[in-house]
Amino acid sequence: MRELLAILCETPGISGREQLVREQIIKLIEGHASYRVDALGNLLVHKEGVKRATKKVMLDAHMDEVGFLITHIDEEGFLLFTTVGGIDPKVLLGKHVLVGDEGIPGVIASKPIHLLKADERDKVVDLDALRIDIGASSKEQAEKYVHPGDMAVWDTCFEPMGHLLKGRALDNRAGCAMLIKLIQGEVPYDLDVTFTVQEEIGLHGAKTAAFALKPDASIVIDTTTASDLEGVPEEKQVCRLGGGSAVSFMDLRTMYDKNLYDAAFSTAQRLSVPCQPKASVTGGNNAGAVHQSGTGVRTIALSTPCRYLHSPAGLIMEKDLTNGLILVRELSASMAAGQV
Repeated sequence: MRELLAILCETPGISGREQLVREQIIKLIEGHASYRVDALGNLLVHKEGVKRATKKVMLDAHMDEVGFLITHIDEEGFLLFTTVGGIDPKVLLGKHVLVGDEGIPGVIASKPIHLLKADERDKVVDLDALRIDIGASSKEQAEKYVHPGDMAVWDTCFEPMGHLLKGRALDNRAGCAMLIKLIQGEVPYDLDVTFTVQEEIGLHGAKTAAFALKPDASIVIDTTTASDLEGVPEEKQVCRLGGGSAVSFMDLRTMYDKNLYDAAFSTAQRLSVPCQPKASVTGGNNAGAVHQSGTGVRTIALSTPCRYLHSPAGLIMEKDLTNGLILVRELSASMAAGQV
């Protein structure tokens, strides 16, 4: 799983620019399942199981990551940009980025601190005041390599860090890795797996994918914020690394199917793998679009705990991925058989 995740995290793909990620996934599932790409860029995969499914089950993971789009190049060759997805401005200044499909190195820069006025020093730098410096000496030189509409992503290598894995775009390449691993193996019942686009800017891909597939039930595989840090009260930690998949009961977009929620915990207990409630009614994921599709879709969300979500470097625990995959395989089989 680690090697698979490294490939995905090192591949850039912000919302609306997921083509390189999709190409990598296709290489990894080729020969294991049939697939097609829809007009938005979703990858729709059908995996035949040992048995035909009683209920049509959709497993979803979004391919896109948060990042940046270049909006303008100024006369001195600096790049103006906007954020794509929810990024806290406090984490931007001085960070390394890679620009365009070719990954041109850059640094997010602004006026140096010794030139700031006293009242400016305590404020978060406004996005309009930030630039990406790629080392160009003029607009003409920068335009040889970069154009408005090009993406930029954090320049973060994937690597083990103690007992954790560090990487960019763990939201949601972790979910993609789990579903690729599922597709590469044998499954008890037929499954439809979707690798969807544009989750970070409004769940756009999941809306069309669910409309096309018309599933009876769905498992949305994502990551979620783990705040298991010093100084954070236990009730505010949302979930903890090492506790297994975080199972949502409600968020700002979805009230989850109670029977599926209960089935996730009973299945985990039977398999002796950990899982935990996502102890916060915040945020949202592709379930918000999937569960409202057509005449309605029974939906559950299983999320891998991740520290420092939507920042240059996230941290996850590998065993949460492997235990999550065990749970997804078994729960999806029960759903496909019509047992829950």
